[in-house]
Amino acid sequence: MRLKNWIKRWGLGVRGKLWKMMKCIRSGEQLRLDDMASSSESLATRDFSVSYSSQAAGVDTKVENSNIEEAESSLRESGYLNYEEARALLGRLEYQKGNIEAALQVFEGIDIASVSSKIKLSLSRRCEQNRRRSQSDAAPPMSMHAISLLLEAIFLKVKSLQGLGQFEEAAQSCKVILDTIETALPEGIPESVSADFKLHDILNKAVELLPELWKLTGSPQEAILSYRRALLYYWNLDTETTSKIEKEFAVFLLYSGSDASPPNLRSQVDGSFVPRNNIEEAILLLLILLRKFAVKKIEWDPTIMYHLSFALSISGEQRALAHQVEELLPGIMERRERYSILALCYHGEGEEMIALNLLRNLLFNRGNPDCVLELLLASNICAKNTVCVEEGISYASRALSELCGRCNQMESVANCLQGILLSTQSRSVASDSERISKQSEALEMLESAEKMMIERDPSIIFHLSLENAEQRKLEAALYHAKQLLKLEAGSSVRSYILLARILSAQKRFVDAENVINAALDQTGKWDQGELLRTKAKLQIAQGQLKKAIETYTHLLAIIQIQTKSLGAGKKLAKNQRNSWSLEMETWHDLANVYTSLSQWRDAEVCLSKSKTLSPYSASRWHSTGLLYEAKGLHQEALKAFKAALDAEPHHVPSLVSTACVLRRLGSQSIPIIRSFLTDAIRLDKTNHSAWYNLGLLYKADPSASALEAAECFEAAAFLEDSAPVESFS
Repeated sequence: MRLKNWIKRWGLGVRGKLWKMMKCIRSGEQLRLDDMASSSESLATRDFSVSYSSQAAGVDTKVENSNIEEAESSLRESGYLNYEEARALLGRLEYQKGNIEAALQVFEGIDIASVSSKIKLSLSRRCEQNRRRSQSDAAPPMSMHAISLLLEAIFLKVKSLQGLGQFEEAAQSCKVILDTIETALPEGIPESVSADFKLHDILNKAVELLPELWKLTGSPQEAILSYRRALLYYWNLDTETTSKIEKEFAVFLLYSGSDASPPNLRSQVDGSFVPRNNIEEAILLLLILLRKFAVKKIEWDPTIMYHLSFALSISGEQRALAHQVEELLPGIMERRERYSILALCYHGEGEEMIALNLLRNLLFNRGNPDCVLELLLASNICAKNTVCVEEGISYASRALSELCGRCNQMESVANCLQGILLSTQSRSVASDSERISKQSEALEMLESAEKMMIERDPSIIFHLSLENAEQRKLEAALYHAKQLLKLEAGSSVRSYILLARILSAQKRFVDAENVINAALDQTGKWDQGELLRTKAKLQIAQGQLKKAIETYTHLLAIIQIQTKSLGAGKKLAKNQRNSWSLEMETWHDLANVYTSLSQWRDAEVCLSKSKTLSPYSASRWHSTGLLYEAKGLHQEALKAFKAALDAEPHHVPSLVSTACVLRRLGSQSIPIIRSFLTDAIRLDKTNHSAWYNLGLLYKADPSASALEAAECFEAAAFLEDSAPVESFS
């Protein structure tokens, strides 16, 4: 009863006093000194806040009345209202009503520099008192409630600026909050400060918001620095907020398109890992998130694995990705997804049979419907292995039956793979009629793949050109090769090489060399290896042996520099294997050129260089045999060719050379010599040298008909006229 009488007596006066203050604040006038509080025990010492996270649209007049009543209650008890705190209160009221512009106008009147200095001093004194366990020092100028209220005002100003699209100003204001706290508490936020729930909530939101604001301003480097600041400084964030920031930062590093400089860590243990680029930093963050899930600190988020898969794939760390997938607990990832990712990883690492076995386990179960991607991958792996060609054809056929016209682009890829597999199969069939049938079917599938393309696929056009070239349909092959070069805008080395080889098969050596020169002008040094080797072979075909030697020497110099500069890189193991193979074949080519020039010593030096790379190479033994044969040492040549066949029984050049030496020596019967040549033709039906020598053998054999010899010579002449300087494939 007494309280009601008190309210009746003083209520109007208090409301008037509050209204007067707010009117002054709205109008921008200064309050009289006797209306301002000099004490820290001001209105802000009462916790009358309403959560600012609520949407303004849902706030009605009851909320406003509630806030005014709280303010009146505080005024009745204290009678004073600090100028900045009053603006903070009024700004919050306007913000909650949805009057963002009005709220911003009120917040602009707060002297943020002065307020920040007081907050820094108050926080540092409080922490110092807590450390000393003494209350004898001078009292902080502001209470925790006052600090929370004013920081809340700055944060609401940030939100208002964001809502009005003033992202640069919003980011700068948000940065003030974090700078203030970090300067006052350089060692991190202690428990005594973070115990204030309201302050803790403001800091959590400010830390999370600042990078987003910098992204909206188009300042990626500032966003990166803000993300790192959020994760490196001890803000005492909860695990959920920290994990969210880590994930958002990783996504930004992966997809923003901006290069981040390596982090400059203030404290770092010697030998600890420091990311060198965006990808490494993103991978580190995603692995941290995976570890948090493993120890059950966060819930499973499948997008973490998606982003990690992308990051490790583009960095060439497919095996590392496979290990991460294998370490996941059962049930986290679906069986099909797990097997598919693992198969892709091992396929990317060149472990084709491991990848194929994983796919077999998946595809063997007919209960896995719609496995088109897995079927296509399996057929693609089988296309590279002659032993699995039949299996690959069945996978491609199954993919086509599952597609049934649902996706023309994928059906186009399936047809292409089917064509590649049929072409591979045609090389191993016994009868000519079956071979021609398979080749015709392969070409038909590739043409169907081209017609079904929604977007022109360079891979399909490449294989269509290659198949026409293999079948010696050179005009069609040339047309598609030019289309391919135009489609890729000269970005692929293999397209230039294919075009040059097709031109060389038409005996247009000068045009082919011009194509290679154009490619060399547009290609980096490290990618010029195959181009230079093709150029040297074109020069040999034109009889320019000295120029060919210069080209080979230039190629070897590039390989040597590349090997030294990149030899220690773990990620470049595949490139090193390619470089090693190219270097070895280049030494063999150069040895053959010196042999043709009767420069025996130089040829022997080249072969000794090759021996250090691979002492049991069939190609090296064959070049050694050619050197002995050129010297007239036929027995030694025969031993070298046999050593080549011991190392690689299907080495076609050695089969032909062995037959030639045996025919010259006359030490073996005609059927034995014929078996070497027929084996060579069975393995490579386009080898004109094998056909020619078989014709000579039939001509010298009294029991053979002249027609057989004529057919062999005719085939040899046709194949030699359309033979490229190097095999098309």
